[in-house]
Amino acid sequence: MAGYTAIEQRIDRAAHALIDRAELRGARAGLVEFAVFVAKQAWACVFGFLLLAVIVAARLWYPDDAWLARNDALTLAAVAIQVLMLATRLETIGELRVVLLFHVAGTVMELFKTAAGSWQYDPEGLLRIGAVPLFSGFMYAAVGSYMVRVYRLFDLRFDRYPRRWMTALIAAGVYVNFFAHHVLPDVRWALIALVLIAWWPTMMRARVLRTSIDLPILLPFAGVAVVIWIAENVSTWAGAWSYPDQVHGWEPVSIAKVGSWFLLMIVSVVLVTWVYPPRLSIESAADDVADAVEEPTAGESPRPREQRHASRASRVKTVA
Repeated sequence: MAGYTAIEQRIDRAAHALIDRAELRGARAGLVEFAVFVAKQAWACVFGFLLLAVIVAARLWYPDDAWLARNDALTLAAVAIQVLMLATRLETIGELRVVLLFHVAGTVMELFKTAAGSWQYDPEGLLRIGAVPLFSGFMYAAVGSYMVRVYRLFDLRFDRYPRRWMTALIAAGVYVNFFAHHVLPDVRWALIALVLIAWWPTMMRARVLRTSIDLPILLPFAGVAVVIWIAENVSTWAGAWSYPDQVHGWEPVSIAKVGSWFLLMIVSVVLVTWVYPPRLSIESAADDVADAVEEPTAGESPRPREQRHASRASRVKTVA
């Protein structure tokens, strides 16, 4: 629990106590593990959930004739959520660095995309850069907050993760294509193919409570992209922004946008792993250690298996 905040440590201890006190086994213990998995996912989404709740509340109850423009109210609310996250230590200063990277990268893209007519915001309020209200950057920051928190809460480990220089090149291509496809051929399908090739062998290990789950990493990539698409539908319905085909009345966002969010996930993952390098699972790291290191020298008795595994675990290195 070293990486947990004080609140998260209390929640973790309560979950362990529930299993220990009831001596749960089998299916009942599995249900507790599943509940903890869902709770951790929800806990990682707290920034995004609060921001989405504020956007919906503004649509339902914010008065049209208020002295403070709704976009400005959303920006102040987003700042308040970020301050709350830090004040309650739900987010660390180190994690805030990653969140700010998302904020800057997202705002730059917003400025270009709104100028190109890809989507638009209501032209109200003072807290804005050009046609982009400042709360928009916090929507990207919410994705960054989820990424760094889920990385910590699940103690994520990776086997056969691609080289980071390779992932950086792919992410750079994705980000550039978001701009360049307005004047050059759109190569998003080629980029998706590169993503599938690069990350296809990668397995992600997530620690839940007492057990860990192994997943092909492309599966959570796709799952998060779908969740963001759903949140995008809610946000556009609430009037946070609108696409050209929604100007005269809301309609669902095209399912094709899931592909765009999938590619944005790649940029997000690369930003996080550049600050927090992906760690190998203990089992994978043990396999990578040369057998000669583990062989006893002359006159030395073999060490117990548990001791050898502990020694191997201490040598886990991050992916270069």
